[in-house]
Amino acid sequence: MLLSLLLQIDTTGSATGIASQSIFDIILGSGPLGVTIIGIQLLLTIIAIYIFIERWLTIGAVVKEDDRVMQNLRANITSGNIAAIQGICASSDTPLARMVEKGLSRLGRPMPEIESAIENVGRVETFRLEKKINYLSLIARLAPMFGFLGTIMGVIKIFYDISLTDNLSIGVISGGLYQKMMTSAGGLLVGIIAFLGYYFLTMMLDEEVNKLERSSIEFMDMLHTPVK
Repeated sequence: MLLSLLLQIDTTGSATGIASQSIFDIILGSGPLGVTIIGIQLLLTIIAIYIFIERWLTIGAVVKEDDRVMQNLRANITSGNIAAIQGICASSDTPLARMVEKGLSRLGRPMPEIESAIENVGRVETFRLEKKINYLSLIARLAPMFGFLGTIMGVIKIFYDISLTDNLSIGVISGGLYQKMMTSAGGLLVGIIAFLGYYFLTMMLDEEVNKLERSSIEFMDMLHTPVK
């Protein structure tokens, strides 16, 4: 009777100890290689979040400022106030302002040449806006690969431990399983975060590029009357 009570206490205590393990303890239980891979995945997560926030704030600020610039341009182009337009462009650090400024520098030349100059600046500005976004795509592909590497190394660890002990108990294979599952889950989680960030920013950038194209066409239409 006493022996069964002691066994029950011991079993309950072990279950409580396992249940009370934190995620940090589980990560440490995945072994040195597992901890290293999870550390890399954590670093990739921080980089992905930083890139997303930085690009989101940058593109959002550009969208707002371009809208303000376009409103000011409409008021001055129709009146033919070129000096005011140049002042607006000089004081505005936005893609649209630089495109319009380049178009104004070509005034007096054939319209196709003005349009080509604006398009060239537009391509450069688009490249500036999409800078770093491709890193999110790279992280989305790279993080699951690290997870897969951890999975392979975890399986190797399981078979290696079995070969040393000639024992198939859960205690022998648990170390490899920790490493396998933690790195796989971490890689998928980081990949999902990076992919969602990349997809959202790409949609945001496409919308801004489309708006720049429409604004440049509108500018050319408004500019055509004074040039005549």
